[in-house]
Amino acid sequence: MTQTAEIIIIGGGVIGCSIAFNLAAKGMTGVVLLEQGVLGSGATGRSTATVHTHYSTEVLARLAWQSLQIFRSFDDIIGVGTARGQSGFTETGHLVFAGRDRNSQIKHNVELQQQVGARTSIINQVDAVGIAPGFQLDDCEAISYEPLSGYADASGTTLAFASRARQLGVRTELMTTATGLEIDQGKISAVLTSQGRISTTRVIITPGAWSRDFLLPYGIDLPLQVSRHEVASFKSPVGKSQLGERPSTTSNKLPAVSDLINQTCFRPEAGDLVLVGSAEPQDSQEPITDPAIYGQRQTQSFIESVWRRLVNRMPMMENAEYKTGFAGLYTSTPDRHPIMDRLESSSGMDGLFLCTGFSGHGLTLAPAVGRAMAALVLNDDSPFIEPPVDISQLRLSRFLPGATADRIFPFSDQNDVII
Repeated sequence: MTQTAEIIIIGGGVIGCSIAFNLAAKGMTGVVLLEQGVLGSGATGRSTATVHTHYSTEVLARLAWQSLQIFRSFDDIIGVGTARGQSGFTETGHLVFAGRDRNSQIKHNVELQQQVGARTSIINQVDAVGIAPGFQLDDCEAISYEPLSGYADASGTTLAFASRARQLGVRTELMTTATGLEIDQGKISAVLTSQGRISTTRVIITPGAWSRDFLLPYGIDLPLQVSRHEVASFKSPVGKSQLGERPSTTSNKLPAVSDLINQTCFRPEAGDLVLVGSAEPQDSQEPITDPAIYGQRQTQSFIESVWRRLVNRMPMMENAEYKTGFAGLYTSTPDRHPIMDRLESSSGMDGLFLCTGFSGHGLTLAPAVGRAMAALVLNDDSPFIEPPVDISQLRLSRFLPGATADRIFPFSDQNDVII
């Protein structure tokens, strides 16, 4: 076990591994990443891994657009190579379907995304049928389309970041649980683990659903709610051409979709499968008190419900064969935006950094989040290939009494932030 470290990252999901890589890529040494299980074994490994830019606030749109560009040039930017893992990014395009009640909101979102540089536009039903033949679109009053978006391999992306980070000198300690922090005169002095004590002066908290419980003993009550979400996969009963075969694309399959009318999100998967999750309000999802104990299989009621809603949009799936599925965890903040912050010295936890509460967006945003957190940790003015996104709006202080988070991140309801 490493006895000392310049900085310790607690949590080996895609966020923690992206941060580790970006710190090492900027020349930081003495980086140690702790993971209580194996890399990507938490929420990351149970992600639908859709990669898109449709967000309703500038900070998320910028993080998503920068991340998409990194995903699209992953090997060139990360320097991974086929022998060390890949992101598995597949371009499918991404459609958002909404009803008349969301017409103005979708248009506002698209204008915002275009302002940050994302390639996206409002399209009509005729255009959408050309992209997704066989879809039922009569109820769609607002449709947006991102041709460059798609999906990634969540585990592959995580391992690729971790592998490259190790090459650059990061120490990864698996099956090692962080059990506590040691504080000396208001400053971090060590992390206590199941394998021993590690001296350090800086710690980044990235364990997702475990973040709140880990920090509660130190008087830090993060506004996080952990909920269970389910995903099912169905095998199409029709050929690829009826699913929307498009020779000009990489995947030759249907696009990724966020359907706000039927409250579903779905995308293609290998073997002519369609991977489907629910886009219902997260407040309606089952809350979890212990992230180590929850049902990791989807329920029969969910399978039936999400299949009916999928058929509403894709009638050809009426006779689809159910294949498999899973359940994972979302760790959400009240405004559905992550907390990315360095605590002030006055907090009594000088040297503590927070990167948690991604509300289901973690994989989508991970490449840009790693870059932004590295800049925050290093207080770095040296140039990046592309400057990191300004994350000052994502400080924990927005949730303190008297803060104006509702004005920082205004949205009519949480579905304006697309999962």
